Amino acid sequence: MDIQNNGYMSIAQLTDQYLGKAQKMPVRETKDGLTFQDVLQRKAQPGDCSLKFSKHAMGRLSDRNIELSDNQLERLASGTRKAEQKGIRDSLVIVDSLAFIVNVPNQTVVTAMDSTQTDENIFTNINGAVIM
Repeated sequence: MDIQNNGYMSIAQLTDQYLGKAQKMPVRETKDGLTFQDVLQRKAQPGDCSLKFSKHAMGRLSDRNIELSDNQLERLASGTRKAEQKGIRDSLVIVDSLAFIVNVPNQTVVTAMDSTQTDENIFTNINGAVIM
């Protein structure tokens, strides 16, 4: 309803146009049929843990011929989640005979070694340990 015939809209008209008639955007889905909300919720779940390996850690794994099985990777991720729940920032996570230093807030493995490389069994710059 145009109150005045001068070509300007009233405040009531602007309110209706911009606030009253909110248009809903169509929901778009990914190739997998997931919406943005689905993807966001999956990423935000506290149990979700996708570990990254630093360049240094990748080099150590390669130099020391350490290959992780899927089971070991899952146990490493589980140990990291447990460390996170306890408020540990830099954790030693031991899986079988392998030792990993993990920066928990960044979900990043900083270094890796097996039992033969732990000369004196001394680990520094950690504030917690998880044995899996």
